[in-house]
Amino acid sequence: METKVAVAGEEHLQYASHICKLIEKAAKKRGTGIAKRHPLQIQRKMMEGLAVIALVGEELAGFCYVQSYETANFASNSALIVNPKFRGRGVAKLVKQKAFDLAREKYPKAKIFGITTSLPVLKINSDLGYKPVTFNKLPQTDEFWDGCKQCKNHDVLMRTGRKHCLCTGMVFDPEEQKSTLANVEVPKIKKGLSDMKNFFRRSPKPATV
Repeated sequence: METKVAVAGEEHLQYASHICKLIEKAAKKRGTGIAKRHPLQIQRKMMEGLAVIALVGEELAGFCYVQSYETANFASNSALIVNPKFRGRGVAKLVKQKAFDLAREKYPKAKIFGITTSLPVLKINSDLGYKPVTFNKLPQTDEFWDGCKQCKNHDVLMRTGRKHCLCTGMVFDPEEQKSTLANVEVPKIKKGLSDMKNFFRRSPKPATV
């Protein structure tokens, strides 16, 4: 069956408990980086239009939500989870893309960021335009870093003054993206105009009688 990915709403509230159980199981298995969530927290994100859900038929396949920090200067795709039953079908990539698009829609000026030890997630982030950064380029608010307290590597983070850990920090900067696109597009436009001028110069002049 087809995997359908959508912005979650009231009709998806029933999946909140299952989502939390999947997150808890994944946290125990990996032992790193996944903070527990409460069903009410998940439901609130759904009602705010800040969550993305993937379904195969009526069965939960994946989930993620958008969280903003520092007065929306930053936004993250949080609580990314894939039902083990549907792994290997590209669910994480589909959910991440939808959550990334949602974050850009809701917070167009925000830097979109994430920290992870997962190689597949690092690859997805890179494909979306994220760049690796040092931790001082991430939000410095306790609201964000408190989410790391349940990770077994939290002591490493604290010993280094929140400067280093096993996770890799990545950021998508919309302003940097604009500059990159401008640097690519302007030369293309100039070359196109130059080619047109050269074409007309080479074209034979119409005969006169």
